[in-house]
Amino acid sequence: MTHIPHGAHLIAGARVQNDARFTSTPANGPAHEFSEGTPAHVAQAAEAAEAAFESYAATSRDQRADLLERIAEEIDARGDAITEIGAQETGLPEARLTGERGRTTGQLRLFADHIRKGDYLDQRHDPALPDRQPMPRPELRMMQRPIGPVAVFGASNFPLAFSVAGGDTAAALAAGCPVVAKGHPGHPGTGELVGDAITAAVAACGLDAGVFSLIQGGAHEMGGALVTHPLIKAVGFTGSLRGGRALFDLCAARPEPIPFFGELGSVNPMFILPQALAARGEAIAKGWAGSLTMGAGQFCTNPGLAILIDGPDADAFAATATAALQEVSAQVMLSDGIASAYRKGSDVVAGSAGVTALLAAESAGRNANPGLYDVSADTWLDNHALAEEVFGPLGLIIRARDAAQMETIARSLQGQLTCTLHLDDDDIAQAKGLMPVLERKAGRLLANGFPTGVEVADSMVHGGPYPASTNFGATSVGTLSIRRFLRPVCYQNLPEALLPRA
Repeated sequence: MTHIPHGAHLIAGARVQNDARFTSTPANGPAHEFSEGTPAHVAQAAEAAEAAFESYAATSRDQRADLLERIAEEIDARGDAITEIGAQETGLPEARLTGERGRTTGQLRLFADHIRKGDYLDQRHDPALPDRQPMPRPELRMMQRPIGPVAVFGASNFPLAFSVAGGDTAAALAAGCPVVAKGHPGHPGTGELVGDAITAAVAACGLDAGVFSLIQGGAHEMGGALVTHPLIKAVGFTGSLRGGRALFDLCAARPEPIPFFGELGSVNPMFILPQALAARGEAIAKGWAGSLTMGAGQFCTNPGLAILIDGPDADAFAATATAALQEVSAQVMLSDGIASAYRKGSDVVAGSAGVTALLAAESAGRNANPGLYDVSADTWLDNHALAEEVFGPLGLIIRARDAAQMETIARSLQGQLTCTLHLDDDDIAQAKGLMPVLERKAGRLLANGFPTGVEVADSMVHGGPYPASTNFGATSVGTLSIRRFLRPVCYQNLPEALLPRA
């Protein structure tokens, strides 16, 4: 059955409409009207979240795990409608959206299992030593506690897994923090359906309705009001460097600064070492073409740079990658804005002195064709613009003179989400020289693979030094991400009856 959006905000369990409206811009299918959020809606949602915080923070781990599992069930119950409107709004294929829904519900259930175990609390206990000389020691207990209401910004490129019920929301709810979500205007109908699922789960679990709110719209004023509201205590964000940096600065400028956990993307360089290039260059080039164009290149882990040593093997690699990309048809991008930004970014690369076009990224409208360009390391190192992310299926081959210049490139990199080494056994010595450099540049290091798959697991780190993210000690994927929304509290000589329930 086709879902007709109600177009309302979801604030503490109530549907809230207002006169200010915006219209969705789907890739196909009908457009719909939605309420445009205002600072007044932000205040209403933040106040409801604060009112719900004490009771929600006091729930047991089992109660919060039950909520996460119920949200997953409610999302699955709306699965066909979510897929239908998600495909209309984003242009993503149904199979991709079905898989992403599985990832979304899977990470909700993963957090349920994680908090039931209790290890994330990092509980510590130093018994009292009343007879210690020269001074007695008090009894000390420590554990992690939720920080308060959390604002979550939905991402453009993952309408489910990084949006209304995505990893940030799952981690915050698991930690015991109410969530105020800002839906992404590129897929408001999808966000609404997921918001309905969360609202239904909160009610079914008998929790305070202020545990979750969803405000729709793309107005900068509303986003600014959300991160600066004094009752919001942390922000989760996945998006552009420009937008994320603006919100980060607002968080830092507050009378009470709060943490802004922004994942801002990167160029995810691949270092293809000589022996691997000689032995497997063709296979690596074909694999790169597939990774580069997956989802029209609209992944924050898209491997935009291939760095190798110049010579015949590099020529063969470039030829194979060009041929593979020529076989890729134009793909629909997530929004007109993203498509326009891809064209502008491609034009910057293509128009830069010293850059050779192997396959021009000629795109029009909302469609994107892949592009491939070739440049010397000297030219790349001299032109900072070539190190900027182009969000889409564009690749740049960087030709170094030798291993030393490859290391120079590594040292010049800004913070990245990922760095990849393609290597064989005889490349180990060179790789050992690169590892101390790359380890400081990225949150995830790969060998002989491609970074566009981000496993949701205990060990995953999806973050990195700035500008890949705004907090190098955090991850937005995996169970470690819960630590963003917790703070350690020490309890000294407190009676057992006053200690937190956990």
